[in-house]
Amino acid sequence: MNTLESIRIAKEDLFDFDYNYQAELTNKLDEVKSDFDQDIINEIVLWKVNRYSSISSETLRLINEIKNTDTVLDKDLTRKILKSLLESKGVRLAMASTILRFKNPKIYQIIDQRVYRFITGQEFKYSITDIDGQIDLYLNYLEILKERCEKYQIDYEMSDRIIYQMDKKYNKDLKIKY
Repeated sequence: MNTLESIRIAKEDLFDFDYNYQAELTNKLDEVKSDFDQDIINEIVLWKVNRYSSISSETLRLINEIKNTDTVLDKDLTRKILKSLLESKGVRLAMASTILRFKNPKIYQIIDQRVYRFITGQEFKYSITDIDGQIDLYLNYLEILKERCEKYQIDYEMSDRIIYQMDKKYNKDLKIKY
């Protein structure tokens, strides 16, 4: 193994390096001059674990078309938002559904392995390259979830959390795939 002590360092090595890890966020964090608050700490943590996603202004605009007072799923708008989110670096279906759920839990819920298998009896799997397939999967999931909530009198706005806990209790011996 080469180390600082075992190689002869060229002067250009000290000045000519191309560091581009999470470039946008690295630059933003390098420029912070204010006191740290929880938002800055959160960004540092996301930088460290390489989980930072920069969402375009167009995607944010689409997300903000959803009002917290809306009660009916607009499938066309949801498709546009999901397509834009899923094309963003670092955003997959579970994260996209989480963003939507926190925007309006009356309409959207988080899709994850536990809830999906508990309401469908099937393994949660999809192709990460098939964005349209992921969107269809999520919209179908919301329909099934809504039906199950009505049938079993589960509060839809809390259903992702309630059913997640139910799966942990009743399927504790089934492994989750990471």
